[in-house]
Amino acid sequence: MRIHVINPNSTSSMTDQIARAAEAARSEGTVIEAETATDTPASIEGYADEAMAVPAMLAAIRAAEKRGASAHVIACFDDPGVAAAREVASGPVIGICQAAVQVAVTVATRFTVITTLPRSVPVIEDLVAHYGAASRCRRVRSVDLPVLALETDPAIARAKLLNEARAAIREDGVDAIVLGCAGMAELCDWLSRETGVPVIDGVAAAVKLAEALAGGGFRTSKAGAYAYPRDKSGDFVSACHPIIDPRMVLTPISQEVINSAETTTFCSLQP
Repeated sequence: MRIHVINPNSTSSMTDQIARAAEAARSEGTVIEAETATDTPASIEGYADEAMAVPAMLAAIRAAEKRGASAHVIACFDDPGVAAAREVASGPVIGICQAAVQVAVTVATRFTVITTLPRSVPVIEDLVAHYGAASRCRRVRSVDLPVLALETDPAIARAKLLNEARAAIREDGVDAIVLGCAGMAELCDWLSRETGVPVIDGVAAAVKLAEALAGGGFRTSKAGAYAYPRDKSGDFVSACHPIIDPRMVLTPISQEVINSAETTTFCSLQP
């Protein structure tokens, strides 16, 4: 089984971290193919970044399909372009937010998501609601750090993350924490030991879910909205084959007019 893990941003060092988390989670015999998107934002922090990242991500998924990928993991917690990705892929496509939320509602009664910047909070709140878990998610918290600061200032990132996790347990009354950024993946085990509750990393959750779906023979349905994008090349009627209005009646014209205007159709509309 080959699982394609795509990092929609262009920061290769983050892809390396994501790949390590995916490798740690994979089963024996599963091959992880981690890839960095090209010509995309350095990090995904908002709707505009998402939109700019999606075209390259879709191209990478199409290419991975041709290489025989069994399933795809979108390694960004905003789950950018996940519906579009399911249109172009035959194998299952898993967003790490959806995977983490599904694990959280299975292993805990209440959970809090901890993400990077405050601007990501409403994005994740909407995603959690979309995945049907709004009543189980007590809060989406932010450590108020840019995504790339998780690498450049790891000590500060750890301190802020631990502080928010402890506050979530104390104030939100939760029994699990979801890490709301793929760049937090390697802090999962440490944070669980420090807090004493399950801490869920979306990358690991998505890899295990992808293995289960692909291993079970499940494919993305092509019968409805996830059908492959249509070839629209035949949608435009050629000028040489005009649509004839049923009210249209040809008006007799002289041969001289016909000879002088070969491409013109003379007609009149009858009421």
